[in-house]
Amino acid sequence: MADNLSEALKTLKLSSAGASDSVEGCLDCLLKALAHNNVETSEKIQEMGVLASMPALLSVQNSCTSKVANIIAEVAKNEFMRSPCVEAGLIPPLVQLLNSKDQEILLQTGRALGNICYDSHEGRSAVDAAGGAQIVTEHIKSLAESTDPATGKLLTVFCGMLMNYSNDNDSLQAQLISMGVIPTLVRLLGVHSQNTPLTEMCLIAFGNLAELESSKEQFASTNIAEELVRLFRKQAEHEKKEMIFEVLAPLAENDVIKLQLVDAGLVECLLEVVAQTVNSEREEDAAQLKTASDLMVLLLLGDESMQKLFEGGKGSVFQRVLSWVPSNNHQLQLAGALAIANFARNDGNCIHMVDTGIVQKLLELLDRHVEEGNVTVQHAALSALRNLAIPVVNKSKMLLAGVSDVVLKFLKSEMPPVQFKLLGTLRMLIDTQADAAEQLGTNVKLVERLVEWCEAKDHAGVMGESNRLLSALIRHSKSKEVVRTVIQGGGVKHLVLMATSEHMIMQNEALVALGLIAALHLDCAEKDFVSSSLVTVLHKLLTEEHSAPEIKYNSMILICSIMGSEPLHKEVQSLAFIDVVSGLRSHENKTVSHQASLTEQRLTAQS
Repeated sequence: MADNLSEALKTLKLSSAGASDSVEGCLDCLLKALAHNNVETSEKIQEMGVLASMPALLSVQNSCTSKVANIIAEVAKNEFMRSPCVEAGLIPPLVQLLNSKDQEILLQTGRALGNICYDSHEGRSAVDAAGGAQIVTEHIKSLAESTDPATGKLLTVFCGMLMNYSNDNDSLQAQLISMGVIPTLVRLLGVHSQNTPLTEMCLIAFGNLAELESSKEQFASTNIAEELVRLFRKQAEHEKKEMIFEVLAPLAENDVIKLQLVDAGLVECLLEVVAQTVNSEREEDAAQLKTASDLMVLLLLGDESMQKLFEGGKGSVFQRVLSWVPSNNHQLQLAGALAIANFARNDGNCIHMVDTGIVQKLLELLDRHVEEGNVTVQHAALSALRNLAIPVVNKSKMLLAGVSDVVLKFLKSEMPPVQFKLLGTLRMLIDTQADAAEQLGTNVKLVERLVEWCEAKDHAGVMGESNRLLSALIRHSKSKEVVRTVIQGGGVKHLVLMATSEHMIMQNEALVALGLIAALHLDCAEKDFVSSSLVTVLHKLLTEEHSAPEIKYNSMILICSIMGSEPLHKEVQSLAFIDVVSGLRSHENKTVSHQASLTEQRLTAQS
């Protein structure tokens, strides 16, 4: 064969365009050699410079044309041959062949272009420059309705070519989207649902295109949801379901498509997958359970889709998802808790869920994860409780149910995501709840942990939430005992620092809490106020032009509250506060200007 191959390569190198018997025989010899040992034959083709003679062989259509394109397709399976194919000038004549009426030529040309484009920047650029993608897209559009098997094969090759052309390349994917390839591919999925290779090729193409944000609008204008759900229902094999899941996940990030998927019955499919895989020990079933339950949670992130599935708390889907929480499967516990957190996105839902005993389910779940618990489950359950605690009417009910006691069990957690949610849940619970704020605010262990987390510089979220909870304990309890506990725990300096935060809401919360500390326990806090430079901070807040009116107002209230302390009084005098306050009497905000007059009178009386 080696001698025959060498002779064939020499003949081809010398041949010009035209279909002589000798050329055709050489092409057959080459195809045979490539089938026997592709890599070795390709290397010989490259060594002998045969690629350079191929554009001429492609330039005139004849009985050899499809064989030449087939040889290029086989050669381009090798990564080392793709750039040489481009350099030999094969792309323009191949793209020209896409205008042929001969189905075999189209098939082999599509294969050749697709293989040259695979993972090759040069190949894609050359096809782009020659306008190949546009012609292929038009072919797919015109052939989409034909169910002839040969056409199905050609469509599969063309879809594969477009996929290789655009894979992992945002600009080329955007180009295909602008050519209207998405509605065409969705139509293919409907017409050719029995053609497994073609549907798989469509799915892979969807998976690539769906990652692009600009594709979502086009997908939403098609019946992709119905087609994917219909296809999903037919699948028995794990791999096929997985392929569909890979398309569904990026598409379901779009709220319009979320609702379409819910309407198309995807949720019932997902619940069925969960039921089939929940008790299985097989790794692939565990993976499918995770994918299905994660997708379920994703569908609930859309307001309309979530409300549709909630059905006033009586929906069968809502009930099924609730049953996941007490399950022994960690993945289902996680998905169940996340689903509750997603359902708990408006007051009506939250109130209904608290009234129907969901809090107890979450507390039992958390109790199972206190010692050596699953961090993601802890985080999800705490997220759900935090959301449920937002409506005012729920707070006292949740406190009575013992939520704060269970949440406090996680104080020892060293995981920042759990710490963050724990703090948010407690802060939400005590909002407007004086008794609970007093009870928690006099809990020395809690206050000590908050002070410790106020210094968690590596975790800004935990640090911010700790400060806010420390302030909330004082603001909502207005209790002298809570103030004393915070002072003794070393919390004052953190509240002073919080008053300099870049977030106005945090500044304000800090100033109100500091005002209460000064009003209720100035003698005890005096030393900490001095050492943390409170007076300097207040001076800065009042002189800064961009300070909000409420910041200026609360700063002046605080100045009046600390005048009873001699060292703080002296600092106020030394910084000439009276001039700053006097200037604020003409402030455009009436509350600020009125407080400035009162503060000026106070400073004048005590100077």
